[in-house]
Amino acid sequence: MTNFPDIRISALTLWRVPLTSHETYYMASGKTCATVDSMVLRIDTDTGLSGWGEVCPIPHYLPAYARGVAPALEELAPVLIGSNPVGVEALMTACRSHLQGHRYAQSAIDIALWDLTGKACGVPVYTLLGGRQCSDLPLYHSITCIDPDEMARMAQEAIASGMRQIQVKLGADDDWQADVCRLRKVREAVGGGALVYGDWNCGATRLDATRVGRAVADLDLMLEQPCATLEECTAVRAATGLPMKLDENAHDMATLLKAYELGCMDAVALKLSKFGGITELRRARDLCLHFGAKMCVEDTWGSDIATAAALHVAAATPPSSIMNVCDLSGYVTPRLDPEAPSRNNGRLAPPQGPGLGVWPNADDLGDPVLSLAA
Repeated sequence: MTNFPDIRISALTLWRVPLTSHETYYMASGKTCATVDSMVLRIDTDTGLSGWGEVCPIPHYLPAYARGVAPALEELAPVLIGSNPVGVEALMTACRSHLQGHRYAQSAIDIALWDLTGKACGVPVYTLLGGRQCSDLPLYHSITCIDPDEMARMAQEAIASGMRQIQVKLGADDDWQADVCRLRKVREAVGGGALVYGDWNCGATRLDATRVGRAVADLDLMLEQPCATLEECTAVRAATGLPMKLDENAHDMATLLKAYELGCMDAVALKLSKFGGITELRRARDLCLHFGAKMCVEDTWGSDIATAAALHVAAATPPSSIMNVCDLSGYVTPRLDPEAPSRNNGRLAPPQGPGLGVWPNADDLGDPVLSLAA
């Protein structure tokens, strides 16, 4: 029998990398996504192996703050440094016991530990999660909330590139009739067969979301997270008869259970940083498999590391339960690993190689904001 090598974490390095969107994203309630800081973590070991993690909170979107990652990492350094990173759940249990909450910060750690474990074992992360169940995954394309005709043009371009799922941002101008126009024009532009859904990011009132939904109820559409509570989203679904995708309100087991009991979770966005990384996202995935909800497996924002982590979870999931994934790195510049997979005819494959299969170049990331070592 060959003994598994004793690996120990020797250093933690954190970078802040500004990611600039190719198109500024305008969303409801004044939310925008233009240039956003992504926090990139490298966990080094005494064997020379390194694991990469990433978290990129969007301002005003969820209880998460990019510059809160460094203090959280400093707090957790005594737990991490000197520990064996192989076998992620044990170490993450220790991290959560030491620092309760702060799931977004712990997400980057969790992802890096899965990357390290995969590299130590010489297998992709999806193998550790149960095995690859599909060769590639369907993407959705998100369209910023601007003039309805311009949004329709963008949707046509996305369909021409192979996309079959379009997310239409709504509510940026607080005009429910403009949102009706957006949905109608995009639905007409993409033709039949494509999935189209309107996303308010919690920014609509129950009344306005109901008016929009009823005005487009004759179309093949889905609504996404119109209101700030599950109860309001449930009421909109009942009043409009349109299926509902949840996002912001689905962030732990309790909210998933409640959404299922209320009957408002036809589909759900499972995002790494909402749940705290791959470990907890896998548990949420399993619960949604039991419920029969379609899943979008992704993260709030980010580049190649976050994209790869989500793709590994999705690739290890029965394809019939995956609604879509997102190539976050395709929306921003710079890319952390230019060699990572890119969208191809509306689909995206997980990276190959051990661990996450992405290899950022530290020299391209600038000066670290935090370096901790044994």
